[in-house]
Amino acid sequence: MIALSLAEIAEVVGGQTHDIPDPSVEVTGPVVRDSREVCAGSLFVAFVGERADGHDYAREVVGAGAAAVLASRPVGVPAIVVDDVQRALGALARHVVRRLGATLVALTGSAGKTSTKDLIAQVLRHRAPTVFTPGSLNNEIGLPLTALSATEETRFLVLEMGARGIGHIRYLTELTPPRIGLVLNVGSAHIGEFGGREQIAQAKGELVEALPAAEEGGVAVLNADDPLVRAMSSRTKAKVILFGESGEADVRAENVRLTDTGQPAFRLLTPSGACDVTMRLYGEHHVSNALAAAAVAHELGMSAEEIATALSEAGSLSRWRMEVTERPDGVTIVNDAYNANPESMRAALRALAAMGQGRRTWAVLGRMAELGDEALAEHDAVGRLAVRLNVSKLVAVGDREASWLQLGAYNEGSWGEESVHVSDAQAAIDLLRSELRPGDVVLVKASRSVGLESVAQALLETGAEGEVAAR
Repeated sequence: MIALSLAEIAEVVGGQTHDIPDPSVEVTGPVVRDSREVCAGSLFVAFVGERADGHDYAREVVGAGAAAVLASRPVGVPAIVVDDVQRALGALARHVVRRLGATLVALTGSAGKTSTKDLIAQVLRHRAPTVFTPGSLNNEIGLPLTALSATEETRFLVLEMGARGIGHIRYLTELTPPRIGLVLNVGSAHIGEFGGREQIAQAKGELVEALPAAEEGGVAVLNADDPLVRAMSSRTKAKVILFGESGEADVRAENVRLTDTGQPAFRLLTPSGACDVTMRLYGEHHVSNALAAAAVAHELGMSAEEIATALSEAGSLSRWRMEVTERPDGVTIVNDAYNANPESMRAALRALAAMGQGRRTWAVLGRMAELGDEALAEHDAVGRLAVRLNVSKLVAVGDREASWLQLGAYNEGSWGEESVHVSDAQAAIDLLRSELRPGDVVLVKASRSVGLESVAQALLETGAEGEVAAR
């Protein structure tokens, strides 16, 4: 974080200082909420959670070097006490962002946010120092913590914004007002909470509504291939840039294909030139993510050649997202278990099919959460798609929704034991341990609550007789 005195922080957040002998002491380290991350000069933010109360760690973190604690009550060590810790954290982030000279890029969408954010960050780092959201910390706590990690050297600040309802993104944009706003897609993720795609579009579009006008430098980057996103152009005064495979897109792809290993390749076309890209990531869905990143980078002055080079070098920065590892016996594990929705399930299955040409393929799938009334139809459709893509075996893991996956596969034409329904992750592990053969490719994917990353981990441990070679 940029250096701020405890007195200045107290003024910004409207707090009272307690047990601070010298208010001129500066916070020079990171602002953190995890006591294990404290270092000299940190500001520790004490949240009260379901399982732990950050106030209980106050003495420990100050002993570890924290300059003070942002707290909701006095804690017997240097503290700035406020009525609402979360809102105080947001106010501090807003203050710091206003003082930074960085260009703030924000993005949202139903699917692909984290992968695209990671791509944008890796591309922009070729140009200048860049700070970006770690993992999926995209809510009212994670977003300000990311913003506060920026320093005077930061030139690009890339923030992922998530939403579970109307008004969520509007609140986040008030904390960290973006100059460039990117909307990837409007899909089925959280549709049960929102009540429909139109409502999701309304919520995601709050990002472009918050942008400055075109004459003030505001830029809305919108997916030309998604009608609900493209329609958001009428909701902003910012300059509109379209990306996608549509011929009307300003930044688009031609000759899209997957390599024999399932990695996307395409011709990148921008207003200032064209260049070929072959990505290190897996799955055709990354083409759209790459085009979104390219549109942002081009708007910030990078050439087509610079962008293509950066995209071709970019890797996966966030765990359990098409994380590909090969065991010593040649079994390939694709751990995409961080989360799942119908769009990402379809993309992952297509990637599995491309990677598994000439090999036996396994799709180990669990429930997709928060689909509301569409849950049955969407799970059935994913099961059917697995059959159409000639996946060798579908293993549906879990309760009701998993049974719908298996039933969809069966009704599409699966027979015998080509699709199977098992009760839990351990049952899937036992099945795979007994039936996997050298050269098989295994995709593991479900919503985060299912915890199927344990299946991928167990399979890697099973094959770890020697060094595991990660691609």
